[in-house]
Amino acid sequence: MTPLLRRTKKAGHAGDGGARDGENGAERARDGENGAEAGGAASRVRRVTLISKPGCHLCDDARAVVERVCAQTGADFEEKDITGDEALRDAYWEQIPVVLVDGEQHTFWRVDEGRLRRELAS
Repeated sequence: MTPLLRRTKKAGHAGDGGARDGENGAERARDGENGAEAGGAASRVRRVTLISKPGCHLCDDARAVVERVCAQTGADFEEKDITGDEALRDAYWEQIPVVLVDGEQHTFWRVDEGRLRRELAS
């Protein structure tokens, strides 16, 4: 069983899942990871999760973008089927496909390749 992933929305950006520009590291930190080591630069591998369902054409489009960006940036990619997880279904059913970056909602419905690339570079 998959743990419940936190769902977040930012005000003022309807339909894009909320912009992440202007967030500080504390808002993006997850499980104690802050992307920087003492005296060093960011070295962690980012994880992109696509929440989808079979037969969803928007999910197919999102998967192509996410796979391409992850391959180019070195980010880890995983896909979760919303139909097999009740908690994910309850949280995201009306928004699929949903893209999470390090467990935080990045976007839904359509994936902006440039925005995802910028998020993974930050």
